[in-house]
Amino acid sequence: MYIPRRYEEKDKEKIHSFIQENAFGLLISVKEGTPAGTHIPLLLEKDAEGRDILMGHISRGNEQKYALQDGAKVLVVFTGPHAYISPRWYTQMTVPTWNYIAVHVYGTVKIVEGDELHAALRRLVDHFEHPMPQPVKVEEIPEKPYNENFRGIIGFKIYIDEMQAAYKLSQNRDEESYHHVVRELEKGDDVARGVAEEMKKKTNFE
Repeated sequence: MYIPRRYEEKDKEKIHSFIQENAFGLLISVKEGTPAGTHIPLLLEKDAEGRDILMGHISRGNEQKYALQDGAKVLVVFTGPHAYISPRWYTQMTVPTWNYIAVHVYGTVKIVEGDELHAALRRLVDHFEHPMPQPVKVEEIPEKPYNENFRGIIGFKIYIDEMQAAYKLSQNRDEESYHHVVRELEKGDDVARGVAEEMKKKTNFE
């Protein structure tokens, strides 16, 4: 991913937190020169040896399965809040732009089956059910629909080889413009306000 130096984030813990908070990623692979992508939830975990991995699964009906073989190289894109930035928000008029946060993860595929996949599905459900008022456990799901769905998926883990993170949050603007951009974004929708919150974290101001 092209990242100008001023926008590059290298803090591994911060990047991991971002992935965990924005776990619905775009899995991209290439088979015989043809790219394919699938939007899926992925869990950031560590394997038994302490290596960083992403755990996930796709439908057996998904043609992308032919590219997901042991040893295949893939890219996963995680995106966060993003918003249009008007040139009127700067102290000095210039071109419009877009503020955003994005993380690219490059890795190597390993197919997961049997008990390991069952365990991964339990962790996936626990992760997303945890904030619910009455969290559902996999064990509560009736056996018939669970088994039918289990037979219909292909599980995998992705050993992370490299992570790239872009936090493009008006770092190239003067302080007055920066603050003005935040105030304008706070007037927008939930996504725009999310960008404003990230900008406030970046400069530690209220």
